[in-house]
Amino acid sequence: MCDTFIALQDRTSDNSVIFGKNSDREPNEPHFVEIYPAKEYLQPEYLKCTYITIPQVERTNRVLLAKPVWIWGAEMGVNEHGVVIGNEAVFSKIIPGKEPGLIGMDYLRLALERANSAKGAKEVITGLLSIYGQSGNCGFSHPMYYHNSFLIADIHEAWILETVGKHWAAKKVESFGAISNTLTIGTDWDEISLILQEELTAKNRKQPGKRINFASELTDWLYTKFSAAQARLSCSLSLLNKADKDFDVARAFQILRTHHGDESEYRPDRGLFGADICMHAGFGPVRISQTTGSLVVKLKDNIVECWVTGSSSPCLSLFLPYPLWAEKSLLGEEPSKTYDGKTYWWEHEIIHRKILTSYKDLKQEYQKDRDFLEQRSMEQVSDEFWRVPDKGVEEYYKDADQLLKKWLSKLAEPDIRDETAFLYKMAWEKFNNSAMLPI
Repeated sequence: MCDTFIALQDRTSDNSVIFGKNSDREPNEPHFVEIYPAKEYLQPEYLKCTYITIPQVERTNRVLLAKPVWIWGAEMGVNEHGVVIGNEAVFSKIIPGKEPGLIGMDYLRLALERANSAKGAKEVITGLLSIYGQSGNCGFSHPMYYHNSFLIADIHEAWILETVGKHWAAKKVESFGAISNTLTIGTDWDEISLILQEELTAKNRKQPGKRINFASELTDWLYTKFSAAQARLSCSLSLLNKADKDFDVARAFQILRTHHGDESEYRPDRGLFGADICMHAGFGPVRISQTTGSLVVKLKDNIVECWVTGSSSPCLSLFLPYPLWAEKSLLGEEPSKTYDGKTYWWEHEIIHRKILTSYKDLKQEYQKDRDFLEQRSMEQVSDEFWRVPDKGVEEYYKDADQLLKKWLSKLAEPDIRDETAFLYKMAWEKFNNSAMLPI
């Protein structure tokens, strides 16, 4: 489960466009941030996506992707032209295909690599959908099949694109918008796929000319209900609506760190459902996801400003500046599929899971250290930093590494007691054993 939002120029403090997304995946599913350079190809050439091979284009764009390590595509990313996209799983009455094909995350990367505008990205996705549809397993350790929605933006415009199989509907965003794990476009679409129009027109012969309600016709209410998507979507939209020309990057971080109810009283070991934007896994068949990585992108004056966590649970993560000019991974090696004892994502996971055992007490002290570094980096990073390669970027990652070392040492102390509820503790013991985590 995931949450994605956009604030356009009339909502932001400096007439920028600000995008944010949490990628919610399985607790042990490592997340990585990487730059892929622009590249030219001889024709004809072919491209291996997650499962299938398709024809490659003559040139691909430089892209930053935040992605599950085992998938070719990504859940969120931005390219050199300032096109930014996030995707969400959505559930439909039409059963998603299980045969190997293109999955939503593949479509996201293909659009970023091939388009230089939000409209162009939308057309890349819908054009490829008409040929390949969408199918294939999207789950890490447990098979999962779903359709996809996308939030696509550039400095000029933003679109919500919702897809089911080869069907799709698109709606232009005004002022602000958000998507979650639910179809939202009713009769208010701006564009819709011809094949769907033809099918539903034939179905509704008694009401010729009736405008198609995309969400009503296609939503699977059961899966959508248990995803708690509507509660999370309403939360995102409410927080965006409160911004009146004062939305900024710090507010974007805040949304991605949001839990329901009184934040000071929040405990991740309570509740059977995952109705939080900052998602925490727990006990039971519904709370099987956690936020494994987060991305915030600001677009302004030909500047693409990217902030990433490269780690799970944004409420316990440090947002780091990640410029598109980076020539190597600023987060070090790509994490392994199980605990490897050397990568940023897995080392942070030790801290995250230790703090979960006494969340209310430990989080405040950790957040003080985290907030100090985050605030300092936001004050130090200039517009020029995002344009021109700067060796100073390494200092921010050294600070992040020092924060890791400090808290790994602190949390190794034997007097930290596990105060979580019994069933929650059982769930995390299972997660930890499966990942071979030394906790």
